[in-house]
Amino acid sequence: MLDLKMIRNHTDEVKEKLATRGVQPETIDQLLAKDNQRRELIVKSESLKKVRNDVSDQISQMKRNHEDANEPIQKMRKVSQEIKELDEQLEKVAAEVEDQAAHLPNLPHPDVPVSLTEEGSVELRKFGTPRKFDFKPKAHWEIGEALGILDFERAAKVAGSRFVYYVGDGARLERAVYNFFLDQNVAAGFTEEITPYMVNDASMFGTGQFPKFKETHAGYEIKDEQLTLIPTAEVPLVNFYRDEILDEDQLPINVTALSPAFRSEAGSAGRDTRGLIRMHQFNKVEMVKITKPEDSWQELENLTRHAETLLQKLGLPYHVITLTTGDMSFTAAMTHDLEVWIPAQNKYREISSCSNTTDFQARRAQIRYRDENGKLQYVHTLNGSGLAVGRTVAAILENYQNEDGTVTVPDVLIPYMQGTKVIGKN
Repeated sequence: MLDLKMIRNHTDEVKEKLATRGVQPETIDQLLAKDNQRRELIVKSESLKKVRNDVSDQISQMKRNHEDANEPIQKMRKVSQEIKELDEQLEKVAAEVEDQAAHLPNLPHPDVPVSLTEEGSVELRKFGTPRKFDFKPKAHWEIGEALGILDFERAAKVAGSRFVYYVGDGARLERAVYNFFLDQNVAAGFTEEITPYMVNDASMFGTGQFPKFKETHAGYEIKDEQLTLIPTAEVPLVNFYRDEILDEDQLPINVTALSPAFRSEAGSAGRDTRGLIRMHQFNKVEMVKITKPEDSWQELENLTRHAETLLQKLGLPYHVITLTTGDMSFTAAMTHDLEVWIPAQNKYREISSCSNTTDFQARRAQIRYRDENGKLQYVHTLNGSGLAVGRTVAAILENYQNEDGTVTVPDVLIPYMQGTKVIGKN
């Protein structure tokens, strides 16, 4: 959530920055007009409440003097009714202001490339050289189905499209990947958590998924309950501290969690309909940092670099790009995407997004800390995949495939696979 006072004081700058994210200037004008109406109603209501208090004192004095207080009593009743009507109107207008403000995305950092589409992202660095195959590389779903370790057909029978069964060594590989990620994250100073996989509406609002998810049907809500299946563990990890005031010496906070992620993939018809790239349910290891404002940009670099080490240790080629203003998530001020090389597609595909949301989520979730001067400040929150597990499995199957259809296990995963070095047919 953006600070309304900041929007009032820096209107032109806010309009300019949000225009790079597709927000029309008129939207800001409408918000400020509604906010002015809200503030005028507050002044009127407070003024009448003062009149009511004065009249109430007058009535008390007249009664003590045994005077007729009928006229001021009638006046107070009229004023009280006006106050009631004003407060009802104020409540309605305040809700409209909050709703309009809740639909505004975060302000982009000045270094974010400006574009309303994904075109124009900037490559920061690369790691590894894509493997040159002596044979035509197969797609991961072909490899997995031939080995009997991925079953999309039976998953479609049981649940529908965009689901999968991991079988035998496929299940072991998935488990090896996320256990490796968790161990690496914990070794890097993250505290591991196991979170709820359903959260309430306040939590979805706190991290910025609501109201957008409701309107675009991007997630899965539980009917007749104020609960939603989490689209990422970022939601419960950040909301752990919702409505709390932290001590300065608690910061930075680094937490990580493995969880399923549930996405309706609304609007993605025809995109990645086969394989593990775009699923309704997938495992993901998430990392969240909660920091002081002055530390958050360095922490974004730290978060991104750590996510990179996971791919480096797996020996998977990747590059890092900074997303454009139009391609970032709603809450982000800057996002670095890690994209891993997928041989069958002959291109890089996203496997992690590392974002600094500045104080945007903290304002919505009311997460603050008391600084050394005793002043309350909003924290900054950061999040990043460490990593998306299914996409990592896809990348391993494709980059480590052999001509005979088997798959070589990356060295760092062999201990997690109980010594298995090559995955053969189940």
